[in-house]
Amino acid sequence: MKLLFVPKSRRAPMTLARTGDSLTIDGEAFDFSGLPDGGTLKREAIDCARIAGDVSRDAAGVLTVPLYLPHGPGAPRHTRFPDPMTLTEDGPVALPPYDTEPNGGA
Repeated sequence: MKLLFVPKSRRAPMTLARTGDSLTIDGEAFDFSGLPDGGTLKREAIDCARIAGDVSRDAAGVLTVPLYLPHGPGAPRHTRFPDPMTLTEDGPVALPPYDTEPNGGA
């Protein structure tokens, strides 16, 4: 599974975990196992404000999920300009830091 991030200033960080073709985002599971190879699931069909665009599966079976990556006002550069992430194992996903200071620099 490949995650593409769109950074967005938000008041709270996100929690994320992977189980197979499912992502649990802030405690809510989204199962993409029914998406066929070469298929696309339109953003409008997914009831999740954290999904940033269409979810797709390439011909090799790899899912690509675009997500808004929340960050605070003091977020480091690699959070504000994140690289894509490839997930190969199930479990919690270590996201880039939400902020560099515990209270958002306040």
